[in-house]
Amino acid sequence: MAKAIKKVVKLQLQAGEATPAPPTGTALGPHGINIGQFCQQFNDATKEMKGSIIPAEITIYEDRSFDFKLKTPPASDMLRKAAGIGKGAANPLKDKVGKVTKAQIKEIAEKKMEDLNATSIEGAMKIIEGTARSMGIEVK
Repeated sequence: MAKAIKKVVKLQLQAGEATPAPPTGTALGPHGINIGQFCQQFNDATKEMKGSIIPAEITIYEDRSFDFKLKTPPASDMLRKAAGIGKGAANPLKDKVGKVTKAQIKEIAEKKMEDLNATSIEGAMKIIEGTARSMGIEVK
């Protein structure tokens, strides 16, 4: 028999660096799960991806046990790394802060394909290009 689900919590944490301190503790504490155990499992699962932000979808059950599923890093995080910038433009219509190539867009789209709402790689590339434009990153 399947366990009864109490809550599904979504968090974005640095790979391999989850701690019981906020935001992890404040998001998971009220649900009564073992935060230290979650941090240990998350850090073990993401230690190879250090330096990236990894979204996690945590399913908390009525008996206070939990499962989590890791997602791919956010497109904005991947674009910032590809363009070599710290953050996006404050006003993306006027300011351009970096450049990425179509090849880089395709590479990011292929990595993100499982989490995107697209049926083809071309559709996924358009989604990533839109994210780049909204950040003030030029696509060449």
